[in-house]
Amino acid sequence: MTRLTFYGGIREIGGTKILLEDDKGKLFLDFGYPYSKYRFFYEEYLKPRPGAGLLDLLVMGLLPRLEGVYRADLDTENLWQQFREAEHYRRLDNLDGVLLSHAHLDHSGHISFLKEEVPVYATATTAFIAKAVQDSGISSFDQQVCYFTPRMEECLKGWKQGAFVASGSMDRQRRFCVPNRERLSSEAHAFWEKGTRQKRLVSQPLDDISRCSFNLRCFPVDHSIPGACAWGVETGSGWVVYSGDLRLHGKRAHLTESLIEEAANLHPRVLILEGTNVNTTANAPEASVYENALKAIKEASGLVIADFPPRDVNRLLTFLQIARETGRKLTILPKDAYLLRTMRLLQPEIPNIAEEDSMVIYQETTAAKSPTTWLRNVYQEYSDKVVLASDVRLNQAEFILCFSFWDLNELPSIEPGEDSLYVFSSSEPHNEEQEMDFRRLHAWLQRFRIRAFGLPLERNGRWEIPEAEKGLHASGHACGPDLLRIAREIRPEILIPVHSEQPEFYPDNLAGSGMDIILPDEYGTVEI
Repeated sequence: MTRLTFYGGIREIGGTKILLEDDKGKLFLDFGYPYSKYRFFYEEYLKPRPGAGLLDLLVMGLLPRLEGVYRADLDTENLWQQFREAEHYRRLDNLDGVLLSHAHLDHSGHISFLKEEVPVYATATTAFIAKAVQDSGISSFDQQVCYFTPRMEECLKGWKQGAFVASGSMDRQRRFCVPNRERLSSEAHAFWEKGTRQKRLVSQPLDDISRCSFNLRCFPVDHSIPGACAWGVETGSGWVVYSGDLRLHGKRAHLTESLIEEAANLHPRVLILEGTNVNTTANAPEASVYENALKAIKEASGLVIADFPPRDVNRLLTFLQIARETGRKLTILPKDAYLLRTMRLLQPEIPNIAEEDSMVIYQETTAAKSPTTWLRNVYQEYSDKVVLASDVRLNQAEFILCFSFWDLNELPSIEPGEDSLYVFSSSEPHNEEQEMDFRRLHAWLQRFRIRAFGLPLERNGRWEIPEAEKGLHASGHACGPDLLRIAREIRPEILIPVHSEQPEFYPDNLAGSGMDIILPDEYGTVEI
């Protein structure tokens, strides 16, 4: 018998944690950061206490109460005593690993808390993107996916109680297993084994997915971040296929088409399928984004600011092509440059910044006097490609700035002219916190008299993009009709929706399909 227990991703988008168990072993399908649950309790100035280790996350229900799977350096001798009689507690030993679908933190973020010896199975691109994001990001203790800083409980002189603090020992790397490890270059292996943000790193060389006790199938799919995949697991009850996040309207839709064909040939017992955009009837393809953005930018006479999702490399390349065709310089942030450089280790077709005439790197006006290692390396390697706010201010019509809402504090130094254009190529707000950010974004643009294109407007309590300005964003998720097609063509015996706020969409639209559609509860178990 195979058991599936759902510790996250039920009636929520993100936070997916699905435990698969049978006689062969135990695997988690993703181990994500549950943004919606965090927002319910926490905000910018109220966060889980790093010094409390696992305590806050376990008490608040942000981590499953699974003794035996988490890092020992965040544990205390008496921590689990208060949970052993609590609801949903379980001792879980000998976890065989995590099948990671892609590098977005809502699928990967809580890997940070797992024991370092728990293998993470992922595509090489996902592993490298996760490391690049961690290298170049804020290394908070709850987002240390690829490597982590061990902590120790310490009681300072004069204090009655100890807290978890950085131990000062070498940072430790997790064990990642990827397909076709032997095909990676020596330079790629060197990147993986060398710490970039931290100076010292106890590395674990990349392993191969063949080491898993289960027979696995990795199916590359199209999503808004490179390297995404679906997984097939052969169990004693038949094949279980987990979709991760996917779409059929992106530049690499053929990958998802291949998944449909190959998964159908497995005659799966179970398909666990995402449902982020079940209520969307159609999605704009990336080609439409290019055409609509090109038209708007061609007509712009001043500075252009392009706002699109982070780590969406396909969208970045779309705007690079627009920059080439309009004679402008696509001006990326150092994090973007670091990510592109990392991806070139695996995909040589990714543009080389040093040789790309239409790409430069923006140095923040208040850049730290003592930059971290990765940032210093970016500025040194591409020193002749770095531009300052003054360069942009004096030649505004030459640039497309890759800025999001979080980069708008650079505008006082740039002083954009009244002929500037803000091209919004991302999604509408999905919660009250994001709605407030959009109000602030509108206030910034009004303050500098920047014209917006494709930016949602608030009308009668709803945020909507003006009809004439639609088609600037290709979602990372399949629309409702495409999801139904995926389910029908793979045709599992059992369909389980996850990563959706409206899972009823599937039984409402697949009645009479011959599939048994199960809507699990959070912490619920489905036996097969």
